Amino acid sequence: MTWLGNLAPFAAALLFLLIIVAYAIRILREYERGVIFTLGRFTGVKGPGLILILPYVQQMVRVDLRTRVLDVPSQDVISRDNVSVRVSAVIYFRVIDAEKSTIQVEDFMTATSQLAQTTLRSVLGKHDLDEMLAERDRLNEDIQKILDVQTDAWGIKVATVEIKHVDINESMIRAIARQAEAERERRAKVINAEGEQQAATKLLEAAEILARKPQAMQLRYLSTLNVIAAEKNSTIIFPFPMEIADMLATKKEGSS
Repeated sequence: MTWLGNLAPFAAALLFLLIIVAYAIRILREYERGVIFTLGRFTGVKGPGLILILPYVQQMVRVDLRTRVLDVPSQDVISRDNVSVRVSAVIYFRVIDAEKSTIQVEDFMTATSQLAQTTLRSVLGKHDLDEMLAERDRLNEDIQKILDVQTDAWGIKVATVEIKHVDINESMIRAIARQAEAERERRAKVINAEGEQQAATKLLEAAEILARKPQAMQLRYLSTLNVIAAEKNSTIIFPFPMEIADMLATKKEGSS
């Protein structure tokens, strides 16, 4: 009994040491970093791998360095041309500075989400609806640059911003459809007018060429007859010489 009583303090000390070691050992994965605070003061960043801390004297905050996906909820945006739309987006970002992400901001996920929502409304509100629909790549790049600059103080790197949906009111969709239809009709009229203008120019050039040689007009008549005859048309057309028409017109003027 005396022997066992002498071992009791050693056993208690050994157990206490094992508990201290258990609390002191920390294992960080390859994508994790540990922000160490000693008596409340920042003393460094450790990891990955096996690290040791002093229990009750040092505390460690784990920080994940992997890329995170943040889904930005739909935001009501009024475009520059006064069209109300709902826009949603997704953001890919990661922590590049564990110290800043822990000390400079309380919750970097919430802070980044709120900043993304306000930036999305601010940037898209400066553009027309047509630009939102046709120039998404440029808008994504603008939003990404703004977010990246503002989150740099938090140790955050915004890698990509993608606008997912641009939802338009149904009445506005009908108005846009009418606008597109009117635009197509306008283009068709312009193209038709340009064709008439080009045809008139070519006809004028042809008339000037034929006027230089009167015999060319007779050849043109004969060529037209060949085309009609090739189509097996029962109608027969005889060319009327323009000289006779001029002679008859001259005689009519003389008699009057």
